[in-house]
Amino acid sequence: MFVFMYLPIGVLAFYSFNKSPYSATWQGFTLQWYRNLFADERILSSLKNSLLVAGCAVSISAVLGTLMAVGLARYRFPGKGLYQGVTYLPLIIPDIAIAVATLVFLAAFAVPLSIWTIVAAHVVFCLAYIGLVVSSRLTNLNSHLEEAALDLGATPVQAFIQVLLPQLMPGIIAGCLLAFVLSLDDFLIASFTAGSGSNTLPMEIFSRIRSGVKPDINALSVILISASAIVALIAELIRASGEKEEV
Repeated sequence: MFVFMYLPIGVLAFYSFNKSPYSATWQGFTLQWYRNLFADERILSSLKNSLLVAGCAVSISAVLGTLMAVGLARYRFPGKGLYQGVTYLPLIIPDIAIAVATLVFLAAFAVPLSIWTIVAAHVVFCLAYIGLVVSSRLTNLNSHLEEAALDLGATPVQAFIQVLLPQLMPGIIAGCLLAFVLSLDDFLIASFTAGSGSNTLPMEIFSRIRSGVKPDINALSVILISASAIVALIAELIRASGEKEEV
């Protein structure tokens, strides 16, 4: 199973150092394709768009997702179960369904497509992932610490900022890193909600491979896979260290 999953990635990485412009034959080792990437204006522009979308979507989702998780864990209100179920629907709904639904919604209200419509669409699933990670962190926290802070004269806002938020920070950071990777790698939702001139990096890659996979695309894919793996590893280490400290 692991060979089936990771051997294609190894082959892709191998041919990203191939001197030949065609991936079928090996003609020697080179770093030319990696150098070409950093001189490609279209790649740099799409990378800038991807980072802007991921950064904005994660920033908004971090605030809303944390408040949502705390509200669901600490308070009771009518329709709580229904609200919680709807909140986490993006985790199980296929990306294509979210993309089509978002496009129909934007068209119904005559919202012009741009890079900000991609951000709005990404907030939908980033919010669910961050909320889920923060909720799992909340289950391991002692709620009596907040009550003690309130008994000692702190206001609810002070108790949240000074007592609860520092304990939630490992979960928030881990959730943000996970959501950042998912947003950076998203193609389907971005392709349905992007306006003219707002291509993201996955969209740029897809537009190029339709004419054949070139070594520069192999090199770009290797960089993306490596960056995503590093960010995901950091997120997991932060989450695990937070749980360890709590124990």
